[in-house]
Amino acid sequence: MLSAICLSCSEMIKKWEVLTTESSVAEVDVWPYIDNLAGDVISRAAFSSSYEEAQSIFSIQKEQMDLALQLLFIFYLPGGRFIPTKANKMFNENRHKLQNLARGIVEKRKKAIETGEASNDDLLGILLESNSKEFKDQGDGMSIEDVIEECKLFYLAGSETTSSLIIWTMVCLSLHQEWQHKAREEILEVFGTQELHFEGLKHLKIVTMILNEVLRLYPPATLVLRATHKETKLGAMMLPSGVNIIIPILRVHHDPEIWGEDATEFKPERFSEGIANATQGKGSCAFMPFGGGPRICIGQNFAMIEAKVAIAKILQRFSFELSPSYKHSPFAVFSLPPQFGAHLILHAI
Repeated sequence: MLSAICLSCSEMIKKWEVLTTESSVAEVDVWPYIDNLAGDVISRAAFSSSYEEAQSIFSIQKEQMDLALQLLFIFYLPGGRFIPTKANKMFNENRHKLQNLARGIVEKRKKAIETGEASNDDLLGILLESNSKEFKDQGDGMSIEDVIEECKLFYLAGSETTSSLIIWTMVCLSLHQEWQHKAREEILEVFGTQELHFEGLKHLKIVTMILNEVLRLYPPATLVLRATHKETKLGAMMLPSGVNIIIPILRVHHDPEIWGEDATEFKPERFSEGIANATQGKGSCAFMPFGGGPRICIGQNFAMIEAKVAIAKILQRFSFELSPSYKHSPFAVFSLPPQFGAHLILHAI
């Protein structure tokens, strides 16, 4: 998927280069660009041959998330989802549109695979091929509805969470210019000003430390829900079956007992010896930006590669600092986007 990620990043950077053409400097709210970048990447990586249709899914999903926020409190009323408000009507209309768009993409690709066409090296092709093999070998597999839900989930879980990681990395590097300088030096040492390659990403130790610290301070998912399916011993507690548990990732990541008295400060060097050594003997499980255990986020490696590529390509071409109009506004909803955008001053290098 690296070529798809690089292509999307290059297209975004070209837009920034246009903005900085006249004076090499421009004040830009980079959040909409980064947000669109993540949707662009997931569209190419998940549905490469249906890119334009996939873009339509992304824009509708974005609207659904905004509508879901408006409907959040109505849903708690008995029968609230049936109240014919404007937002409720739009939410239901969008749900049908999403279903039809996703179904069209899935069925078209399924027919292409059945007639012997190449499945494309994208997530949908891999999913349908493995599902077809499961049917042949075991007589069982996912229904078309299951595949459609997976496709919708690619967007929901794979776009705004990654864009959140990239934007807070840019904000932190704007506040801590010394780390921006260190990261750029490392990137230029590994890649120069040339195109990125997969092998080189493994050598970006400083960039990885920075990304881990951003994931700690601004986890894309601020909490995770779990449930006991049998009686479970948790420390000194015995939890009965059927108990819902909220794990407050944001709180755990800012706990001084785990991270030290400087838990609220941006210090990537705490990860210089790996995650396990950053938690004052509490182990690597205290760091959970992608959840943990058997249900850990299946896209964590994809997200980290996307973030590394985006930061590397941006730092090859630009330096940046906070604009006087910047307002720090982490907004904990489904993920942790900046409520008032991210106004930065870009300097072309």
